[in-house]
Amino acid sequence: MGLIILFGLFFGGMIVGVPVAFALGIAAVAGFLYEGFPLFVAFQRIMSGISVFSLLAIPFFIFAGELMMQGGIAARLVRLAAAAVGSMRGGLGVVNVASSMLFGGISGSAVADTSALGSILMPVMKEKSYDADYAVNVTVCSSIAGVVIPPSHNMILFAVAAGGGISVSKLFIAGVVPGVLMCLCLGVVAYLVAVRRGYPAETFPGWGTLLRSLVVALPGLFTAVIIVGGVLSGVMTVTESGALGAIYAFLVTIFVYRELSWTGFKTAVLSAVRTTAMVMILVGCASAFAYLLTLYRVPDMLAHSLTAISDNPILILLMLNVILLVLGMIMDMAALILICTPIFLPVVRDLGMDPIQFGIIMMMNLGLGLCTPPVGACLFVGCVIGGVKIEHAVKTIWPFYLAILVALMLTTYVPAISLTLPALFE
Repeated sequence: MGLIILFGLFFGGMIVGVPVAFALGIAAVAGFLYEGFPLFVAFQRIMSGISVFSLLAIPFFIFAGELMMQGGIAARLVRLAAAAVGSMRGGLGVVNVASSMLFGGISGSAVADTSALGSILMPVMKEKSYDADYAVNVTVCSSIAGVVIPPSHNMILFAVAAGGGISVSKLFIAGVVPGVLMCLCLGVVAYLVAVRRGYPAETFPGWGTLLRSLVVALPGLFTAVIIVGGVLSGVMTVTESGALGAIYAFLVTIFVYRELSWTGFKTAVLSAVRTTAMVMILVGCASAFAYLLTLYRVPDMLAHSLTAISDNPILILLMLNVILLVLGMIMDMAALILICTPIFLPVVRDLGMDPIQFGIIMMMNLGLGLCTPPVGACLFVGCVIGGVKIEHAVKTIWPFYLAILVALMLTTYVPAISLTLPALFE
């Protein structure tokens, strides 16, 4: 009965439009009361969920990404990508993917990637006779590089939801190869679709222009080196590296690029505060919700249900991927990380899968959910910027979905893709 109350109130709240965080909190409080716990125990679980030192890195990552978007770093990364790969047939599509790989690897946010790069590249692509739906599709799907390529605040959420014991630095480095693989698959699809539609090829600007673009973009790219390098070297914790990265991004946009206005700075601060507040409320409520899931032995029930269907690890992993993909279509990514990690992690551990590998698989699965209706934040943002109806974009986006799924399946069934680099840094 307690489990029915828990899920009934949660999904009921979602159906009537209650924000995910509050739906989780209401369901969790009701569950605690039903089990006869004092009310303060529920709030203790909520507070303990956000009283984790590594979570302090999240506002720093978010703030650094906002500063880059407002301070001109994104525009310079686009110029670098255009100089490097823009001369291909349909080169602006490939430029879009390459820019997402560069910017996403610094901002760590798929939505920020869609907003920043979409605002820069979509108008240019339309001027060059690219169809609006193509511009939206390639921008939206490539933006999820930000949740796979480090640094990614979603990886921190995964480490926290896993209950500790998972190294954030290993998660960061494990996302490099799968993220690049995914972008390569998307680049190939962007090129093939461009060829089929007859999009033009640009002129190679020359090695001198490419070198100058690289030199200009290096100060912005160095933000990722500070954040990821600081963690991997062991010199700094993930929180300290995030703080230093935010300070460095601020200094670069003020003194090097000189494009961060007072209005842009206020926008970055307000956006970072708003996003951080939403994430922290979500983390606290999801922590209390996950406690009850464990109390009701939901992970054990799921494991028994899956093994009752099949004891083949390949099939079980496929079913888990399908479940995550479907959930990603209807729920927010951060909420799913916090809810699903305690449920699915014991299952994959029983199958012998490394938790680091599962973390990357979850990032890719739920990242794809950001691009799919009905709750695809990146898809909504991209369609608004591109002036395209969602139903029109979805009709032609399937080749890009297929590219992401290819990278996802390779990462799922070839452990070396995500685990080789972390092993080298041990």
